[in-house]
Amino acid sequence: MRGKVMKALQVPNIQLGACYYPEHWPEGLWEDDYKRMRELGFSIVRMAEFAWSIFEPEEGNFSFDFFDRALNLADKHGLKVVLGTPTATPPAWLTHKYPEVLNVSQDGVPYQHGQRRHYNYNAPIYRELSARIVQKMAKHYKDHPAVIGWQIDNELNCEINVFYSEADHKAFRTWLQTKYGTLEQLNKAWGAVFWNQTYTDWEQVFLTRPTVSDSPNPHQALDEKRFISDSAISFASLQAEILRGEAPNQWVTTNGLFGHLDNHKMTEELLDFIAYDSYPNFSTIYPDNGEKPLLDRKWSWNLSTVRSISPTFAVFEQQSGPGGWVNRMEQPSPKPGQMRLWTYQSIAHGADMVLYFRWRTAAFGTEIYWHGINDYHNRPNRRVEEARVVGKEINKISGKIAGAHYKAEVAILKDYDNEWDGELDHWHGPFEQESVSAWLKALQYNHVPVDALYIKPTMGLEELLRYKLLIYPHPTILTDEIANLLKEYVLQGGKLIFGARTGYKNEHGHCYMLPFPGTVSELCGISVEDFTLVGPHQKAPEVVMTGGEDREFSSTRFNEVLKVESSQAEVLAVYKNGYMAEKPALVKHSFGNGFAYYYGGVFSLQMAEELLKEVGLKQPIDWAELPEKVELAVREHQNGEKYMFLLNYADTPQEIYLEKEATELLTGEKLKGRITMKPFDVFIFS
Repeated sequence: MRGKVMKALQVPNIQLGACYYPEHWPEGLWEDDYKRMRELGFSIVRMAEFAWSIFEPEEGNFSFDFFDRALNLADKHGLKVVLGTPTATPPAWLTHKYPEVLNVSQDGVPYQHGQRRHYNYNAPIYRELSARIVQKMAKHYKDHPAVIGWQIDNELNCEINVFYSEADHKAFRTWLQTKYGTLEQLNKAWGAVFWNQTYTDWEQVFLTRPTVSDSPNPHQALDEKRFISDSAISFASLQAEILRGEAPNQWVTTNGLFGHLDNHKMTEELLDFIAYDSYPNFSTIYPDNGEKPLLDRKWSWNLSTVRSISPTFAVFEQQSGPGGWVNRMEQPSPKPGQMRLWTYQSIAHGADMVLYFRWRTAAFGTEIYWHGINDYHNRPNRRVEEARVVGKEINKISGKIAGAHYKAEVAILKDYDNEWDGELDHWHGPFEQESVSAWLKALQYNHVPVDALYIKPTMGLEELLRYKLLIYPHPTILTDEIANLLKEYVLQGGKLIFGARTGYKNEHGHCYMLPFPGTVSELCGISVEDFTLVGPHQKAPEVVMTGGEDREFSSTRFNEVLKVESSQAEVLAVYKNGYMAEKPALVKHSFGNGFAYYYGGVFSLQMAEELLKEVGLKQPIDWAELPEKVELAVREHQNGEKYMFLLNYADTPQEIYLEKEATELLTGEKLKGRITMKPFDVFIFS
C-alpha cells in the first residue's frame, strides 16, 4: 500500500455469498438452501445479527442449540459464516425491563420496541447486557470451524443518527468536560456569549434541544455530532475488545457507512477492515435532478469512500432484487444484467468479498418487499440464474484480482467536520453536494478514476503526493494544520483545486477575522473582494474563460469576486455581465513546484471538465476509446499487474474501440478494434 498501511480485507480469492436468516425459515429448508448456494459458487453466509432473543430468550438464560445446528450444517456443506453480534435489535424483555436503553427524539419522546435501532449507545445497562451477549457468543463460537469473522451490530447509525436519551445528555457532559476541561473553555468554543447562552453549571449543558426557528447554537451542534460519533465508536469498541480477547483467530468488522460516525477512526482503532452495504437502486428514490445524472453509477463514489477506509473490503449486502419496506422506499426491480453489473462495480472498486442481500425474500415483517435472490416461492428465477453466471465467472478470475488495489491519480478531499457542519450551515453544505456531484460526472464521463480521501492533520504528506490532482470543493472549516499540509503538497508539485467559501472557519466553526479564503489566501494568491448568493428572481452572471477560445459557462447560485494578490497568479476566467463584469472568477496560482486553483463559485459539470483539461488529466488507458455510458476502473497489484474493468451502465448497447489486442478475462476471448458491449455488460481486461 502506498503511504501508511490501512486496514484491509486479506483473502486469496474473491468470495461470493449471501445473507441468510435461518430463524426465518423452517429447518427443513436449510440443507437445500445451503446445497443450492454451493451450486451457485457461493462460499460464505452472514447471519445472526438480529437474533438476540434466540441466544438469550430470557435475561441470563442463554441457548445456542438453534444456531449450532445452522452453523454445523453450513460447515457440512463447505460454507463459511460471518456472525453478527445481535445488538441492533434488543429483545422485548430488555426494553420492557430497562426502558432507559431506548433512544429518545429531540422533543423527548422515547422510540418504542417494534422496529430496529431503537436503543442508545450510552445507557450503562445496555452496554453491560450487550457486552455479556457478545462475550457468551464469542466464547461459544471462537473455535467453530465455519466461523471466520464477526460483524459488530448492524449498520451503526442507520435509520437514526441522533440520540437524546437522559443517558446521552449525561455522557455528553462527561465528553465535554474531557474535551474542554472548564466551562470557561466550553463557553469560548461555543461562542456562548452570543445571545446570552453562557453556562455557569455543567447541569445546564445538554445536547441540542428544540429551539425557536429550529436553529440551535451551531458550535454546540458540531460538537454534538462529534460526540455521537465517539459514542458509536465506544459502543463498537466495547464489543471489539471482547471479540479480540475471546476469539483472536477470527476477524472483526462492521457494515455500512452512515451519518455522524467517523468510520475511518473506528476502523483504524477497532476493526480489521470495513464492510459496506451497496444498494445502487436507491438512485431511483433519491434521483439526481441535475444535468446528465449518474444514477446507479453514483454508487462508484460511495464505494470510493469505502475504499478510503479499506483499500480492499467486503460488501455484506449487495442489492440483488427490488427494494422496499412495507411503508416506504419502493424500488424497481434490477433489469436483467444489473445485478451482475453492480457486483462487478463493487469488485472493480476494491471489494474482495460480496454477499448478496438476501438469499430469499422475507415472507413476513417490515422487509417483505425487499427482495433477495430467491422469491418467496423458492422456484428458479432470472436473479438466481444471474447469480449462477457471476459465480462461474468469479471462479475463473478471483485468484487473479483479489488483493489488487484501485488505481487513481486524482482524489476528492473530504472531512467529517465540514460534512457535519454543512448539515446545519445551509450556505456551504448544499454547495459541497452540488460540486462533488459535478466533479464525479466530469471524472466518470471522461474515464478518469477518482479516489475519496478524508483529510486530517495527522495525515502524512506522502498520502497526498501519490495524487497528481486534489479537489477540495468547499472546505469551510480549514485549520492551520490542514492548510500547511496542503501548502506543502503544492510546493512539492501537486495541483489543488478549491471552490467558493473555502477556509473561513476554525475547528469550532468560528469565522476567522481574516480576508477570505483565510488560511489558504497565500496558497491561492487571491482574496475575496465581494460575494453574493443569487436570489430566486436574479440571474446568475455568466463566466467566460480568458484564454484562446471564447468558452462561456453559466455560473451557479453563489459567486465570489476574486482579487489577485500575487504576481504568480493568472486569471483564467472572469464574470461576463452584471456588476461583477470583468472581475476574476477563476484564478490559477503558481506556488513552489505546483499550482493552486480557486474558483469563486459552485462547480458545474462544464467548469469541472474545463479544469480537467487545464490540469491535463486524461483517462489512464490510452489504447481504449470509450463512450460516456461506460465506466473505466483499474485495479493494480504491487508488482504492476493491472486489470481494467469496463462497466456499461446503459440499457442500450455501447461501442468501444481497442487499438491493441487484449484478453477479456470473463470469456477468455482476445479482442481488438470495434466491439459492442451489451446493455449492463462488463469486460475485464488484463
